[in-house]
Amino acid sequence: MEHLRTLKPLFTSRHWSAVGYIQARFRCNSIDGVRLSDRRESIKTRISSGPSFQDFIKGAAVKKTHVPQGDDKHPYLSEEVVAGLSRKVYFETYGCQMNVNDTEIAWSILQKKGYQRTVDLKQADVVLLVTCSIREKAEQTIWNRLQQLTAMKKKRLKSQTPMKIGILGCMAERLKTDLLEKEKLVDVLAGPDAYRDLPRLLTVAGQGQQASNVLLSLEETYADIMPVHHTPHGFSAFVSIMRGCDNMCSYCIVPFTRGRERSRPVSSILEEVRKLSDQAMKEVTLLGQNVNSYRDTSEEQFCGSDPTKMSRGFKTVYRSKQGGLRFSDLLDSVSLIDPDMRIRFTSPHPKDFPDEVLQLIAERRNICNQIHLPAQSGSTQVLTAMRRGYSREAYLDLVHNIKRIIPDVSLSSDFISGFCGETEQDHQQTLSLIREVGYNIGFLFAYSMRAKTHASHRLQDDVPAEVKQRRLEECINLFREEAAKVNAALIGSTQLILVEGESKRSSRDLCGRTDGNMKVIFPKEDGESVGAGDYALVKIVSANSQSLRGEVVCRSSLGGTGTHQATPLTLSSS
Repeated sequence: MEHLRTLKPLFTSRHWSAVGYIQARFRCNSIDGVRLSDRRESIKTRISSGPSFQDFIKGAAVKKTHVPQGDDKHPYLSEEVVAGLSRKVYFETYGCQMNVNDTEIAWSILQKKGYQRTVDLKQADVVLLVTCSIREKAEQTIWNRLQQLTAMKKKRLKSQTPMKIGILGCMAERLKTDLLEKEKLVDVLAGPDAYRDLPRLLTVAGQGQQASNVLLSLEETYADIMPVHHTPHGFSAFVSIMRGCDNMCSYCIVPFTRGRERSRPVSSILEEVRKLSDQAMKEVTLLGQNVNSYRDTSEEQFCGSDPTKMSRGFKTVYRSKQGGLRFSDLLDSVSLIDPDMRIRFTSPHPKDFPDEVLQLIAERRNICNQIHLPAQSGSTQVLTAMRRGYSREAYLDLVHNIKRIIPDVSLSSDFISGFCGETEQDHQQTLSLIREVGYNIGFLFAYSMRAKTHASHRLQDDVPAEVKQRRLEECINLFREEAAKVNAALIGSTQLILVEGESKRSSRDLCGRTDGNMKVIFPKEDGESVGAGDYALVKIVSANSQSLRGEVVCRSSLGGTGTHQATPLTLSSS
């Protein structure tokens, strides 16, 4: 930590003086009339009442009653010192939806300290980049952006407040030394668990020093912080329910940048969802690195001995966890808050889909029949090297079970091409899995080895770059072919969509998404009474691999039982 120039909290305790007594050497049986044995007993008493080993491990894995978080004050800095004084903050968010939620949390913290938010970079006093480290390309994008911002910072007029540049999130934790010492492009670094410390860090940076806090926590979930939701459509929001990951897949950097799994108390999640419902939000997405591994043990009555249920044929690298309110319990409670609010969740792991989760999705109208099921590979050999905890056969059995319980389910997936040791036969097995399952949405990437991961220590990145790229292109092409078939099967059906607003490609069209998360485009004149945030029934008339086209039938809703409640539209005469 000697590389990090930060203000460090000072803390004292009357118990620390015991250390001096331990180091002293006594050569007689009494000192100043006090017997040595009595003095030793006094020392033992003082040590026993001093800090224990657990005091040095934040979030030690012991059963405990939940203590509300929120002690983000700094006793050695006055409130006036850490106040934002109306300084303007500009955010740029890269990567996954968790980073979107992190931006909302960081802004909530800074807003309370008196900062203002701006969407104009030229007006910004503070520029914060919320970053991703999942792949090398993502990091390179940030490096390029930092060069641009540094040039802008140097051109800033001396009469203006000096611009401060900060890196938040995964890249801050992973590349702290490079960012602060080698390149010297940033003033502030804050890891995913250090956003409460942002006001102090910015205060330090305001004095001309670099400031950093990238410590990971075993218990930080920001449960007491209500994010300030800035959604592009104004009627959908992300709600973080857990942070970190324990899966330790051999290719993945997430456990090293975001730490161990910890779940937010169910009470705080339900409170946030209720507030979103009161704000007329129509869609909520529950977020987590392994969202369906959710396990709330914040209260004593939750801590039973029942082992965690998993998908049949799946295993983990860690011992089975016991007790706690599970994802099915949370999903059940969230879905009951507002029957006219769609519920989604991402990103799950295939191992955490026991039948009770699938049956709940099938039963509840407002839980979307769309499941993201990351396969990563279709080869058991590669899956073993990835430490995914399942075989090709187990994955396919899960797919069949999902389709049995939720017949109209839409499936999406992640795939990595060119992982360590992947052969041509392995690649062909991945292609055959894509054909067999029939996904409608996919996220496909060439493998990028990350430092600290199991693969970087134990495996060889031995697939040539050009082979990775060729295999990736073959997977993408096949994925599009299969997605086109899946979507074509919807032609002639009537789909309930949530209207997002005007289409990006044409001002004459509106767009929205189906329950299965497919984009639907329809003519604006067909829906004069339909606007952003409305539900509408749309008849699908054509399809391709990426979207559907349709015609509005009527406005609708999720409420009620049986068929969708519908309101006929008065269509334009033109």
